[in-house]
Amino acid sequence: MPTKSKATKPVTRLQPHLGTFVSITTFEEPTKAQTAINAAFAEFRAVDQLLSIHRDDTDLARANAGGPASAEMQTIIRQSLAIARDTNGAFDPTIRPLAQLWGFIKKEGYRLPRESELRRILPRVDYRKVTIRDDHLVFQSQGMSIDPGGFGKGYAVDRAIAALQRHGVTNAMVKAGGDLRVTGLPPGQPHWTIFIEDPKKKGRRVAVHLKSGAMSTSGNYENFFEVNGRRYGHLLDPRTGQPVQGLAACTLTAPTCLESDAYATAAYVLGVEESIKRFGNRYGIRFVLLPKEGGLNVVTTKYFPPTR
Repeated sequence: MPTKSKATKPVTRLQPHLGTFVSITTFEEPTKAQTAINAAFAEFRAVDQLLSIHRDDTDLARANAGGPASAEMQTIIRQSLAIARDTNGAFDPTIRPLAQLWGFIKKEGYRLPRESELRRILPRVDYRKVTIRDDHLVFQSQGMSIDPGGFGKGYAVDRAIAALQRHGVTNAMVKAGGDLRVTGLPPGQPHWTIFIEDPKKKGRRVAVHLKSGAMSTSGNYENFFEVNGRRYGHLLDPRTGQPVQGLAACTLTAPTCLESDAYATAAYVLGVEESIKRFGNRYGIRFVLLPKEGGLNVVTTKYFPPTR
């Protein structure tokens, strides 16, 4: 049984990593907390060096270009490909060529692709065309690569939590954008209170009472563009190449943040019925739907934590 922390006041620090802001909160005495938090932030820097595809000197960038993949890299990629299989490709770590085509990577130059362009790009997006052979990534189609956008932050959060635990931290939360994981509980509290963003940006955030594990939210309210009154969001269905319509956000809870990160994306793409059928008995899911007549509808599965 881990020793409970006597600290009642949180120690929180914030740093930019992996294209978002990362906050780490612990309930420990200040010196121990700062040492542990330093180690946790170091994990984010290590994951950036491992998985970033925005530089040429990272492990993943070299592996995508034909270089060898480290043992850790192979483990992560095998996990992501297993989730792709489990979700029938709704989550697909080879999605990048489609996101580039639509202009979602740099959040500028948004455009509606022509059908001919989609037909040309879609063969480059298919997790089934990726294998690992002799410590190398093998792609069956030219122009393919692994993109960590759907699992990288989650993996970094998991590593940060592990670092905190190695330093004896028993009660903490690590949050990276829409992905987070907790360990232990705030002193004297029965749960962590996590606020989910209001997709309509009207300040109506929902509080989730999370007791353990990880939680991730996928939504189309940050990176999108509009043409003729229709919104096109950055969450694309890898199987069709088109943005998902009718869904504002999806929040999913899981034991690890790599899982919640990837499966939240998959659930967003699959929608309510298919997600519940495929993995509703494993993960808690909360969908925010956009009815045609306006407003918001919410569907919550039985394993999702209580909200208010």
